[in-house]
Amino acid sequence: MLSFEEKLAIADSFPELERKNVSMKRVNYHYEESMFDKKTVVYHLHPNGNGFVYAGYLTGYDVDDRGMVNIRDMSAEEIRTIIEASIRSLTWKGVRRATGSVEASDATTPDTAQEVIEERWTNEKNQSLELKFEDEDQMWYIFAGEDLDTVFESYEEAAEYLTEEGFVRAAD
Repeated sequence: MLSFEEKLAIADSFPELERKNVSMKRVNYHYEESMFDKKTVVYHLHPNGNGFVYAGYLTGYDVDDRGMVNIRDMSAEEIRTIIEASIRSLTWKGVRRATGSVEASDATTPDTAQEVIEERWTNEKNQSLELKFEDEDQMWYIFAGEDLDTVFESYEEAAEYLTEEGFVRAAD
């Protein structure tokens, strides 16, 4: 198990994270540029070695009901990987525009008028749904083929719905 200082050094190596000391010598790291209300990436890193990283939008991790993964026994490489993935999951980076597979900028909101951003989500039955943001009306639409399934006011709500329905964001 890595020491508290080693885990702090890993989290400190991400300049986009802001360190926040909390009670009982614990430390949180926030990503203030998050496109969601969720800003805490590293949660309650403690001198006893315990700590959590937010993975609510990631696949392949055993998350608790808050979307957190315990990093107590992870290697340095595993901790770096999950922190990096967590930050990426809270940004527009990697989301593809419908107008031709161009990666969106690192901005926290779409940067052009009338922009459409889309993602493909799949389930274990190999079914897929398309999640689309339309800048014109600031809404997130979920489509099953050409049929509209449902509409949400935020990406977070849409992603939560899709996750609850057994879907995960498809890899690029």
